[in-house]
Amino acid sequence: METRGIEDMFDFRRLPKDAVVLLMLLIYFPVGICLMLLRTFIGVHVFLVSCALPESFVRRFVVRVMCSVLGMHVRQKNARSRDKNTKLYICNHVTEFDHNIINLLTPCNTPQLEGSKGFVCWARGFMEIHSASGQGPVEESLLRYCSAEGTPPLLLFPEEDTTNGRTGLLRFSSWPFTLTDSIQPVALRVSRPLVALSTPESSWLMELLWTFFAPCTVYHVSWLPPVSRQDGESTQEFANKVQELLAGELGLVCTKITKADKAEHVKRKRHTVTQTPTSVRPGSIGLGFMVQSLGTDDHRITRMAQQVKDVLPHIPLNVITNDLAKTNCVDTTITNLLENKEETPLEATGISAFGAKISCYSSSSSPTIKPAAKCFGKSPTDRHLSLQERKDALYNFARRRYIEKHGLDQEESH
Repeated sequence: METRGIEDMFDFRRLPKDAVVLLMLLIYFPVGICLMLLRTFIGVHVFLVSCALPESFVRRFVVRVMCSVLGMHVRQKNARSRDKNTKLYICNHVTEFDHNIINLLTPCNTPQLEGSKGFVCWARGFMEIHSASGQGPVEESLLRYCSAEGTPPLLLFPEEDTTNGRTGLLRFSSWPFTLTDSIQPVALRVSRPLVALSTPESSWLMELLWTFFAPCTVYHVSWLPPVSRQDGESTQEFANKVQELLAGELGLVCTKITKADKAEHVKRKRHTVTQTPTSVRPGSIGLGFMVQSLGTDDHRITRMAQQVKDVLPHIPLNVITNDLAKTNCVDTTITNLLENKEETPLEATGISAFGAKISCYSSSSSPTIKPAAKCFGKSPTDRHLSLQERKDALYNFARRRYIEKHGLDQEESH
């Protein structure tokens, strides 16, 4: 298996990045709105017709034609390879309506494993499972379903979540392959112009409206020959073998990314966006907050920023991190900030504290405090010595103030 970047597996933005395609989308936008409204009206009639007609070839043909009017076109490849005796179809997952599309070609049922129950579950074309909570009872119910005679085949998506269908397949869960020893893989490829097929945090209803808005969405369904589990082959090995077959048919790669990995990545991206500061005083921005605003993986820049902050405490962290992003060097950033100090915004709290210290130095113990070097050191060693001198001076000053306040002798304080 190959591990690809999780960012390449999903579309986190609906609109295109290309300027030309975005311009075309803006021109198409009024037409898309009109199509969405018209198709929503037609879609209600499609739903009513599908409810009124009994399950048959005629029903599937009529609904398929009406779905074409809605912009959902279905193309089938290797239809003769479909095995009527197979009780389980295994398909990759691209959109929220994959099960509806496969059901237009052949009778099959897809269980609703999570989400809404009752009317919404039935209206979306899912099969509701009446069992206790947990994966075990669900597997038992589906196993009994597959063992029953005369029931339509099951259609399952072992990826358990959608991808953009362009890079790779999520790691297949092994539990669907425990239901039967023989399955038929179904390769699904989906294409749509102008806008992305789906985004991770979009609801099925929003995805339906975007489907109506787009000019068309084309589903390419390819039936692969049935596959049986070999003797001594574990369920996970069987799942990996089917995953490799589907990936080869689609021209994709097998990855180890799971549904949980996708959920964690989406949560992390949402957390990064929500933690972006809006109106915060520069002096109140702490190091931990900067870690969140820069991203959880950018610890190195944050650590370097703190090093610069130790040398130049009056410079805001956001100014330091912006310069570090360009230079990637602590010494260069310190030099830039010192050479451009007239243009560098200073922290108000840092200015007041620094001014208070300077005035205190000049009024009480200016003869005993040695200032830092008069010029900026040319080497890191010189700058470190200058910083150490300032720290020693501040420590001695604080020590003398403590002795004077409590009336202690110099000898007693040692």
